[in-house]
Amino acid sequence: MTANEIRQAFLDFFASKGHSIVPSAPIVVKNDPTLMFTNAGMNQFKDIFLGEAPAKSPRVADTQRCLRVSGKHNDLEEVGIDTYHHTMFEMLGNWSFGDYFKKEAIEWSWELLTDVYKIDKNRLYVTIFEGDDKEGLPKDQEAFDFWKAYVPEDHILLGNKKDNFWEMGETGPCGPCSEIHYDNRTDAERANVSGATLVNADDPQVIEIWNNVFMQFNRLKSGELQPLPAQHVDTGMGFERLVRVIQGKQSNYDSDVFSPVIAFIAQKSGKAYNAAAIPGDADWNTAVAMRVLADHIRAVSFTIADGQLPSNNKAGYVIRRILRRAVRYSYQYLEFKEPFLNQLVPLLADQFKGVFDELSSQKDFVQKVILEEEVSFLRTLSAGIRKFKEVASGPDKVIAGAVAFELSDTYGFPLDLTELMAREIGWSVDTAGFETALQAQKTRSRAASAIDTGDWVSLKEDDTTFTGYDETQSICHITKYRKVTAKGKEQFQVVLDKTPFYAESGGQVGDTGELVFPDGEIIYVTDTRKENGLTVHFVDKLPEDIDDALTAIVDKDRRDNITNNHSATHLLHAAMKQVLGTHVNQKGSLVNNDYLRFDFSHFAKVTDDELAQIEAIVNGKVRENIALNEQRNVPYDEAITSGVTALFGEKYGDFVRVITFDDAFSKELCGGTHVKATGAIGYFKITSESAVAAGVRRIEAITGVGAENFINEQTKLVGQVKELLKNPKDISKSIESLLEENSRLKKEIEKSILEKSSGLKDELAKTAEAINGVNFIAQQVELPNADAIKNLAYNLKDIVPNLYLVLAAVIDGKPNVTVMVADDLVKDKGLNAGSIVRELAKEIQGGGGGQSFFATAGGKDVSGLPAVLAKAKSFIA
Repeated sequence: MTANEIRQAFLDFFASKGHSIVPSAPIVVKNDPTLMFTNAGMNQFKDIFLGEAPAKSPRVADTQRCLRVSGKHNDLEEVGIDTYHHTMFEMLGNWSFGDYFKKEAIEWSWELLTDVYKIDKNRLYVTIFEGDDKEGLPKDQEAFDFWKAYVPEDHILLGNKKDNFWEMGETGPCGPCSEIHYDNRTDAERANVSGATLVNADDPQVIEIWNNVFMQFNRLKSGELQPLPAQHVDTGMGFERLVRVIQGKQSNYDSDVFSPVIAFIAQKSGKAYNAAAIPGDADWNTAVAMRVLADHIRAVSFTIADGQLPSNNKAGYVIRRILRRAVRYSYQYLEFKEPFLNQLVPLLADQFKGVFDELSSQKDFVQKVILEEEVSFLRTLSAGIRKFKEVASGPDKVIAGAVAFELSDTYGFPLDLTELMAREIGWSVDTAGFETALQAQKTRSRAASAIDTGDWVSLKEDDTTFTGYDETQSICHITKYRKVTAKGKEQFQVVLDKTPFYAESGGQVGDTGELVFPDGEIIYVTDTRKENGLTVHFVDKLPEDIDDALTAIVDKDRRDNITNNHSATHLLHAAMKQVLGTHVNQKGSLVNNDYLRFDFSHFAKVTDDELAQIEAIVNGKVRENIALNEQRNVPYDEAITSGVTALFGEKYGDFVRVITFDDAFSKELCGGTHVKATGAIGYFKITSESAVAAGVRRIEAITGVGAENFINEQTKLVGQVKELLKNPKDISKSIESLLEENSRLKKEIEKSILEKSSGLKDELAKTAEAINGVNFIAQQVELPNADAIKNLAYNLKDIVPNLYLVLAAVIDGKPNVTVMVADDLVKDKGLNAGSIVRELAKEIQGGGGGQSFFATAGGKDVSGLPAVLAKAKSFIA
């Protein structure tokens, strides 16, 4: 079976068992502050397991693209080294939400693996939870008894809490699990050593392929386990490992999931791929590098396709780190000195066509982003190599730990690369110092992001009804609350049974406002956010009577401004498609009460003429006062068929909300708030256009009162300029004349300075003092800028042989020192202008540097200049 056939067989099997087949969620997580990336198949169903959303179907199955490179699941440094760890991987999964439980899950697992996939039963081992006395948890006898119907008892192994009790996190749903392992060793190896002894022992050929999690409990913050009201099944089978097993390969990378990409890399690099290479072999590093590239290109490509661009913080930094690791391996071991990684994108897009079409739909964009990142990092890599050469000097022959950390943190050099380069020149690296610097950074990072979140206190069970599309005030009750402490500040989060407050989502910021109680108490809502399906209101205190009915009131003026900006964003998107082309797609947005920010895919700067056209189209639609056509609960497939614009990287449900302003102009899927008619926007004004990343541009704009204020300020500014220019008829012509006059006067001043410098040259040459074969000049000069002083120094060097020159000056009220040393003196006398100027700078409370023959310094203390001139002679005395 091919990889595609194996995947389809899984989905078909569970469809035959009454499961709804659902699409993969985006790899980039939104509306869950505990995660940056989808790292398990269950993430998209987390709100169901937490009881915060109803299950649309009691049984579902899918293949989910996942990413594990940070936090608890950090496999990055193993990727490429071993045969089975990956950054991005597919997780095949089947779920039961309060429907079937252990019996069916175990029975179907065995049926699929042995009857459909025809895997050798004798090579399969299963594990069950052995129990835990401290937790008061018994052995999972139920799972053991079900497995006995299919598996010999010597292939049913007991596992401890670490391996066989699955938890979502420190708190939340959890329960015992039953893993299925496959023994991929030869018959001779199996006869010699029982596979049972190698399960969960990190043997590369005895690997876990499937885990059946039986969710029975909820872990509270106190550590207590409470039984869940309904029992769930959550299974996950590593697709890449499964394909390896079925195709009879020794490594995941030998299967057809990876082999086409590795073959392409081998062809382009001119190096053979040796899958059997082991550490110490001549081609080990080559094999590792090819595996790294084949793996990392998947993680980087799909994450960019899902809307996360490489950057210097949070999720963007993780992607940049993966990408740079791949570039570093290709540069170091495959000798690709020019960008190469991006060339793998079309191959990958074709491979996943029909499975994950997000990539093939954005193939050109993703390739462009990766190309630009490669170009940038290759420059950084070269700078890092120069930095290494600079620090690799001195008698100790040790690269300091702090320097090694700087190379890693700033230039992307992992410790092993710094160690390799050090060994090549007979040096070593202070690894203990590196670890100290690394741990210090981690400690700072943890302290900055530490949040203490309490358990939810439930007052009543009720789903939240959002009323904010139709009203800005609602009568409601608090259904649950919890305390949250961050950076020493205590806040509370509350959930209401009904709320007009819009929770931050889709780029639109959350509402603020008030919760007003019958006794007159007012509690301010400072933010509203989504968390796993919950609408969470942030408040600084709880009410005196938490059970009272309350009136939730949104700050209407703020909401109106946000709404104007959000609707204008839709009009802007449509106008850009008209002016720039249909390739323009949203890549991020921010809509708040002050302005709107819109990031979009486009490979060139938007010209002033294009911006003017876009602005004119939007304002034309505003003046048309187009009525909002809002359609709620539209079946997703029906909406897509109607030609609606959907955004890559968003997870849409079975039913969606369609926002239309003129059916032929703007029609988008959107959950945000919008104006009733475009005229409410008032006026639209673009304030800036800039680059964000490779292939991504950004427009910022304002509407309504903000745009009116902006126009008034600009009008006032133009009036002030006219007044200063004595009210000319043509402002631009007057300014142009001023600039021309300014340029002419500058040239005249420069000419005057050069003439003065030339006159000084002859005067100073006469002051040269011969000392030990050196012509020494030390003088304070009156010149207005550093360029004039430099020009004077070089002119003196041309006419005075064996010159050692020190010039002092005051420029813009600050002391300046210039040192010039003839080339022969640098070579024969060992004089160094850079070293000398650093010593002289101490007299003026400053610093400086430069080359051996020319250097400069600045400082704070003008009164120290005489001491500079006096000290200058000491270097040749």
